[in-house]
Amino acid sequence: MKRLLLWSLVLCTTGVFAQNFQGKAYYQSKTTMDFDSWGPRGRELSTEQKKRIAERMKSFLEKVYILDFNQSASIYKEEDKIDAPGRGGGGFGSAMMGSFSPGPQYKDLKEGVLIESKEFFGKKFLIKDSLQKLEWKMEGETKQIGKYLCFKATALKKVDDLDFSAMRPRRNNNDKEKTAEEKKQDSIKAANDPFSQIDIPKEILVTAWYTLDIPINQGPGEFWGLPGLILEVSAYRTTILCSKIVMNPGEKETIEAPDKGDVVTRKEYNDIVMKKMQEMREMYRGRGRGRGRG
Repeated sequence: MKRLLLWSLVLCTTGVFAQNFQGKAYYQSKTTMDFDSWGPRGRELSTEQKKRIAERMKSFLEKVYILDFNQSASIYKEEDKIDAPGRGGGGFGSAMMGSFSPGPQYKDLKEGVLIESKEFFGKKFLIKDSLQKLEWKMEGETKQIGKYLCFKATALKKVDDLDFSAMRPRRNNNDKEKTAEEKKQDSIKAANDPFSQIDIPKEILVTAWYTLDIPINQGPGEFWGLPGLILEVSAYRTTILCSKIVMNPGEKETIEAPDKGDVVTRKEYNDIVMKKMQEMREMYRGRGRGRGRG
């Protein structure tokens, strides 16, 4: 009887906790650059040149995100920065980088949907799709992240067509066999169409570390589906690591789906971005031909 009463008390307490609790987790996201994968040009860069390029890209490669969550929903967004580059304009390059970087992402586990807010060339979009469910494999390994004991899980994840963090230079294994003229034509093609030199893998291995101390199946970005909050994720050259957790903060954020913008699917949004990229390439080629005639 005592055991029955104890379990009833535990279940009741857990139910109340699940209904009322809210948390805030801070994540540091870092994407590294592999200059050697750029081929001969990358390998010929000096240490100082690599350092300068990495510093210029730092605002896109290193970010801080905040995940506000409850038992069934969450919103994941970049920490506000007064001097954040690429906001309020900045030309084609900034708009393109913004299309690769995640905007505020809302996950509703009950409804099974992910809604992401994006702005591209001054137009607002709401990308709405079903949550991608990963087939997690429990690895049996543990490690400590801060004060939390974490468990390891891995999964294969399909890569989005515009996932900047997964892009890598296309390897041309037969470059040594090409003539000088063929190499020249390749250089012209790369200048006119930079994306012709980029590969995006169909899927990548994701490694996650989650804690049972916070028993919700939430995580940063689009990651979810484990029996505890995901505190660390590694996918290709990007690592997202939780640096701070605040349970039941004094000032709670409203966790609700963004509602401003044209509603599109991920595929429709990618098609819009790719079409704009094609327009810009054609414009660039036209200007190049004009300068050549002059």
